[in-house]
Amino acid sequence: MADRTRLPPERGRLPRRLLVGHLLRSAGSAALLTALYYLAPLDRGFDDVTLVLLVVGLALFGSLIAWEITAISHAEHPRLRAIGALATALPLFLLLFSATYFLLAKEVRDSFSEPLNRTDALYFTVTVFATVGFGDIAPVTQVARALTTAQMIVDLILVGVIAKVLFSAVRIGVRRRGEVPPIPEDDS
Repeated sequence: MADRTRLPPERGRLPRRLLVGHLLRSAGSAALLTALYYLAPLDRGFDDVTLVLLVVGLALFGSLIAWEITAISHAEHPRLRAIGALATALPLFLLLFSATYFLLAKEVRDSFSEPLNRTDALYFTVTVFATVGFGDIAPVTQVARALTTAQMIVDLILVGVIAKVLFSAVRIGVRRRGEVPPIPEDDS
């Protein structure tokens, strides 16, 4: 006679060890990128090269997202892979802008309503990203305002388009594994 007190394992449920491992790697990735930001020799001035480096960094960010989308859709655990992708990509994006704001504030002292150290620049970047804008730090010069506006536009793209694409990649990966029935596509 079969033991009816034991329930079959839930389909698609991850072992706790695997989940914890992925979450620790994700946290470690974000911590490592943040540590590199604080350790990086940001002693150059703000010039055209700085803007080129920001654009190159954003292009690399876009390449990372494109690569991760493919990896997520083919991953054994697409949801965990998406968490890892966000844990690397989002801090990288924020730290690119933060370093640029830091260099700008260092080169042109009146660019912001107060001087920015690295922590202030990171704080400002995150408040712009989160769209809360506390008002204690504000861009003052035209260059600072243009840069902040560019970040806001890219933020909207990042939150809207990239999040949708990442979730779609997760959905494709989950379907490929046969964990859930297909979800109808959004016709809008």
